[in-house]
Amino acid sequence: MPRPLLAILTVLLCALVLVPIVYIFLASLNTDVGVASGEFWPSSFSLDSYTKIWDSVGLAKAIGNSLIVSGATAVVSAIMAIGTAYVLVRFEFVGRLTVLRGLLGLQSVPGTLMLLPVFVLFSSAGTYLGVTVIGTLWGLFIAYLTFALPFSTWVMVTYLRGLPRELEEAARIDGASNLGILFRIIIPLSWPGIIVSAIFAFLLGWNDVLFASVFTRPDTHTAAVALQVFASAVEGGAIPVYSQLMAASLVCAVPVVVLYFMFQKYLVGGLTAGGVK
Repeated sequence: MPRPLLAILTVLLCALVLVPIVYIFLASLNTDVGVASGEFWPSSFSLDSYTKIWDSVGLAKAIGNSLIVSGATAVVSAIMAIGTAYVLVRFEFVGRLTVLRGLLGLQSVPGTLMLLPVFVLFSSAGTYLGVTVIGTLWGLFIAYLTFALPFSTWVMVTYLRGLPRELEEAARIDGASNLGILFRIIIPLSWPGIIVSAIFAFLLGWNDVLFASVFTRPDTHTAAVALQVFASAVEGGAIPVYSQLMAASLVCAVPVVVLYFMFQKYLVGGLTAGGVK
């Protein structure tokens, strides 16, 4: 591709991504009336929206719920995925290929198809076992784990296939057990893949609206549901508060951006290396 055309295409793609973000940021500094009137550049800058959202949206509680559920999903799925992937990659047993194909096939099942069956299953648990699942954070965590674990396991299977077997064979000669190899060799070499699988599991829980809106109640709403409820109230209200909605959206995006910058090195290595050199 010619260099001038490549430069133009790059600028267009960057503008396509950055212009909406710039508009949201400027709108969060504008007044509600100014945003409603269609102003792109605020006539007056104010941080009032960032102070009001904590009461109008209830954002602190919602972000806390999201961090608890998404963080637990990321940690548990990453821990379970590395052990499961190690067994599937390094050991031969009956049904191994069936499990691998099943993990791959589960990725093609839309989550919306699973909403009603999971809801009925959780409701039945509350009816027959006397355990309240609907409306709790741990119930939402289990729902997320059912989707995050297959994906995380497949990511780790792909990553472990790139690790050299010679290191494990040398450890076995020195008398290392399977658990010793897993904890002393596989896990230290697999941090990029573990971080990638954990972050994708975290994003699954952080960005979800469908399951969180069905499996939670007002005191257990996640940040995504709180934004949805607030946006619905804004659209149906007599006085629009679009500035607060934009501010709340940016605040909810901050944890994901911070997470990316913290683990950027591992993300790049996990997505591109596929193993060690």
